[in-house]
Amino acid sequence: MRRVRDLAAVRAGAILNRPVAPGESRDGLLGFIKGRDIMSRLLFSLLLGLAIPLYTGCSSQAPSRGPEELAAAPVDSQPGERPANSTEPPPAAVNELPAESSIDQPAAAKPTAAAAPATTPLAASNDAQDGGKTPLIPRAVLFGNPDKATVRLSNDGTRIAYLAESDGVLNVFVGPVSDPVAAKPVTHDKNRGIRNYFWAFDNQHIIFLQDFNGDEDWHVYSVDLAKDETKDVTPFKRISAQIENVSDRFPQEILVGLNNRDMRYHDVHRINIATGERKLVEKNSDYASFLSDEDYHVRMATKMTTDGGTQYYQANGQGGWKEYLKIPLEDGLTTSAVGFDKTGQMLYMSDSRERDTAALVQIDLASGEEKVLASNELADVGADVLMHPTEKTIQAVTFTYERRKWHVLDPAIEEDLRYLQTVADGDLEVLSRTLDDKAWAVAYVMDNGPVRYYLYDRANKTAKFLFTNRRSLEGLPLARMHPTVIKSRDGLSLVSYLTLPIDADPQDTGRPAQALPMVLLVHGGPWGRDSWTYSPEHQLLANRGYAVLSVNFRGSTGLGKKFANAGDKEWGAKMQDDLLDALNWAIAENIADPKRVAIMGASYGGYATLVGLTSTPETFACGVDIVGPTNLLTLLKTIPSFWAPMLQMFKDRVGDPTTEEGQKLLHDRSPLHFVENIKRPLLIGQGAMDPRVKRSESDQIATAMQAKNIPYTYVLFPDEGHGFARPQNNLAFFAITEAFLATHLGGRHEPFDDAFAGSKIKVPKGADQIPGLAEVLGKHEAAKAAEKGK
Repeated sequence: MRRVRDLAAVRAGAILNRPVAPGESRDGLLGFIKGRDIMSRLLFSLLLGLAIPLYTGCSSQAPSRGPEELAAAPVDSQPGERPANSTEPPPAAVNELPAESSIDQPAAAKPTAAAAPATTPLAASNDAQDGGKTPLIPRAVLFGNPDKATVRLSNDGTRIAYLAESDGVLNVFVGPVSDPVAAKPVTHDKNRGIRNYFWAFDNQHIIFLQDFNGDEDWHVYSVDLAKDETKDVTPFKRISAQIENVSDRFPQEILVGLNNRDMRYHDVHRINIATGERKLVEKNSDYASFLSDEDYHVRMATKMTTDGGTQYYQANGQGGWKEYLKIPLEDGLTTSAVGFDKTGQMLYMSDSRERDTAALVQIDLASGEEKVLASNELADVGADVLMHPTEKTIQAVTFTYERRKWHVLDPAIEEDLRYLQTVADGDLEVLSRTLDDKAWAVAYVMDNGPVRYYLYDRANKTAKFLFTNRRSLEGLPLARMHPTVIKSRDGLSLVSYLTLPIDADPQDTGRPAQALPMVLLVHGGPWGRDSWTYSPEHQLLANRGYAVLSVNFRGSTGLGKKFANAGDKEWGAKMQDDLLDALNWAIAENIADPKRVAIMGASYGGYATLVGLTSTPETFACGVDIVGPTNLLTLLKTIPSFWAPMLQMFKDRVGDPTTEEGQKLLHDRSPLHFVENIKRPLLIGQGAMDPRVKRSESDQIATAMQAKNIPYTYVLFPDEGHGFARPQNNLAFFAITEAFLATHLGGRHEPFDDAFAGSKIKVPKGADQIPGLAEVLGKHEAAKAAEKGK
């Protein structure tokens, strides 16, 4: 549930997952740190390292994607540069809704009204692919740092915070809520920028998490706003700190999980954010996760069982634990604790037991009585959960099948959500609420425009426009994302998203006049999903003349346990068949030219790319693999140590490296062992600091290809981890990617020009495979050498 998205917002990424748009934590920090069971920890941890682009507030939902719902959050445009009447009037009337009602998002998001003209000049077309009508949108507009992102109100409602660029990277800005443009930077990072932060309940501190060059050695930092001082409150080497809980009852203290004693297990510490003083609350030598209440009492613990299930334990009141609840393997991806109400006696769970899709369930711990609060036949309860700031009752949730739908539980906010649906097009997200619940920060996510941010006054039912996340997107020719459901060969429904070049589909029907070159863009995780949203990858590729198709293949989450479990031990097998079935659908619908299709993805998506080029070598014209595993045996042998409590999950869902049968399965599903089958061009992108899909994964397939004289291009970033967080590196990689695709699919591309400025990019092999790349790299290296010599 919301635990996943919000955790992604605070920590950032996913094991094999495409980045979610991090930073947009619904309802502030509360709740995302609540779902600290084993699967939420895994998804959140898996969601944590990927940091490709910073775009909107709701990409992959899994994690989403969460995301983080990875990486970074949406950004916005400067306040004051919009019409003066930017405060939207309330609707004439608000209809009463039943206590448990659904509020659908608008059927289709229209272009943003009164959009400002684009502030970045558009390049002329360099190809006739789209008839030369649509100008090239510069990469920097799509993948550079946002203007503002991750908007959050202080708990007392007096100040506003957001991420914005300072010293060339994203930092936290804080200012008066009455004048957001007056905000000043309160953090001073000069390296990769800050992606994840939140307000402390004392309203005097900002808390953020940061690693080093993508190594996922996460530290928790506290910023004293009055003193302008930043303190590392987790000053240990080789740790991966995680936020366990934050409560308004202890404004200057937070619960943090630290694995400084044993890298495999996180002990729970109570930390004073002003002094850095730490107190051990729960020593951990066996458990994967803990769940605490508002009084910072650790109430539950979880660990995986040998049969693939999850065992919940309840504190016995004597310093020990007693068995409470067993979740079987089949419900492991779809059932998990969300948190407690303010009394600590009501437990909320996302629960798929005795049903297919996960419902929101309330359990009375005293009586054992269970009550279903909300459910949907097609989708699991989603990442957006509105929990009352102080009562900790759940007021509304979302379900996402093709598009997001709000389900209202508390009549007290029915009218608010009804009104907010009228303010702007797009999918509504509630980002932050003050402790007295008088003010909300909300956002509207579009598919073909920037995120729009508003400040909502509950008493007066008015929403004041603040800014958009990227002013440079306003007024640009951005394409629509069309949800579609494709049937797999064995009858599964594959919820997918298709984006077409504007000039190929002028009537916006979702069907081009003629077949186009296409990019099959595969999400990571694989325990995440694609959703309707603004996607910079979709926009870049569509603008260059390609149809873009993203598919929720079996194993994707959010669509019920049967669908998620159908991916068990099907990496590179039936999961890949789903991708091929979607491709065949696109060909049959005259969307894709079968001779000009690329496969591309990050993490699991990179793995799927390699499987595509090795198992169906004639199907794709080329492939782009970003931080993709190449050998599943070596992948599982090198997982981060703090994933050790979750190893059983990998055994059950990927393959067991400790058995002969499992080793054979993992061997047979590893692209590394079938390198000789590769016949089409391959572009590899890798972060040297990646702790989950280590550099050795890319190195070994590159070595194997070189031994067999198979050409490839290998792009390496020394200062990146599981995905590319620094905009300079992201821009460099996508410059190479679009030139690579143009060479093999025939689309357009923006010239390299100064695409590598500020990047530490290396191309160990294959620069000569992409026209003009070697020359530009040479100039880049010469410029760096000259700068170093000054």
